[in-house]
Amino acid sequence: MDLKVFQWVAAALFFLAIVHTFSAPYFEKIAHHCPAHAGVFHLLGEVEAVFGVWALILLLTMCAMLGMTDAIQYLEHRDFTEPMFIFVIMVMAASKPILNLCGNIVRLLASRLPLPSSMAFYLVSLSCVPLLGSFITEPAAMTLAALMLRDMFYLRGISTRLKYATIGVLFVNVSIGGVLTPFAAPPVLMVAGKWGWDIAFMVTTFGWRAILAVGVNALVVTWLFRKELRAMLAEPPASGAEERTPRFVTVAHLLFLTGVIVFAHHSVVFMGLFLFFLGFATAYKHYQDKLILREGLMVAFFLAGLVTLGGQQQWWLQDLLMGMDVSSVYFGTTALTAVTDNAALTYLGSLVVGLTDEFKYALVAGAVSGGGLTVIANAPNPAGFSILKSYFPDETVRAPLLLLSALPPTLVVIVAFYFL
Repeated sequence: MDLKVFQWVAAALFFLAIVHTFSAPYFEKIAHHCPAHAGVFHLLGEVEAVFGVWALILLLTMCAMLGMTDAIQYLEHRDFTEPMFIFVIMVMAASKPILNLCGNIVRLLASRLPLPSSMAFYLVSLSCVPLLGSFITEPAAMTLAALMLRDMFYLRGISTRLKYATIGVLFVNVSIGGVLTPFAAPPVLMVAGKWGWDIAFMVTTFGWRAILAVGVNALVVTWLFRKELRAMLAEPPASGAEERTPRFVTVAHLLFLTGVIVFAHHSVVFMGLFLFFLGFATAYKHYQDKLILREGLMVAFFLAGLVTLGGQQQWWLQDLLMGMDVSSVYFGTTALTAVTDNAALTYLGSLVVGLTDEFKYALVAGAVSGGGLTVIANAPNPAGFSILKSYFPDETVRAPLLLLSALPPTLVVIVAFYFL
């Protein structure tokens, strides 16, 4: 079988998977009309399951066209460290002691602002927490911000318009909030070591632009929905259970989280730490809520499927990128990010020798600029999607409405990263 034929088939399967992500809500509707097969249609309606399902189809197709040996070798050469890392960091960051600590910090910062408490909490959650992703990693920041926004706003029956505006700004701000350091944002991580980008370079080149764009986006959405936010009651005080959480439990959780971040590229180490974390959480389960294991596994399944499918797209992505000038690279990468993981785009760029500094900046800036447009654009997005989706109509976030909601904050990012 001609390898080129298979590559075209793999590209077709990849684009079918993208179409599937946009049509996931329709499978949920079918499930209500076909109760005998509702379970299957609910699975197909889960955006987190889409790429896993199509990755299986890809592997079965590879077995049929190239043989089982080639399919197994291909799978063994895929790097699944990032899906495993995001699963671990998502579960740890959503543990009760970490959430309580971050919630207290957000409330403290919000209390210093001359705004009604609900508006201040909303503003800080959409600005400071995404920027915190530069230090605790973007997946952890996404998880924390989504859980705090869920508990403070989504659970209180806010309008659908505010729900979509919030998730759009959240995805965009988290996508650029991790660029203050070279180790927190996946698209930066793929190239920083090879291109010699350190913290000083990231702050002076990307960081100040990200801070500006994140602040503008958070302020604008807060002002636009000020009436609805102002009408909400102040956030409830911390419960007695939160206040009685021993300090050593919180410190232990922070140490586990720090260890996983430090060894983010070594799955053997961070998975071992995760097992110790599960044992510690079980030993002190009185101070825990239910760990979000299912949600974390679904997100990891999504990303693992994306890694499997994305590995067969290099042949057309690389040619497309290398045929562009600097401006075309920036805007082309921003657009391409909407249909493929932005880390994959920067990784492909890192394979090319002789790139100018302007080309490198345009590639990475474009990759993070478009990271909020779709669920698949940025690796942490499925985590936020998984946490918030059940509070939207039909219990799913419609891809076209997410795209429309993320466009205005994305335009702000484009101004900051391209025109300033």
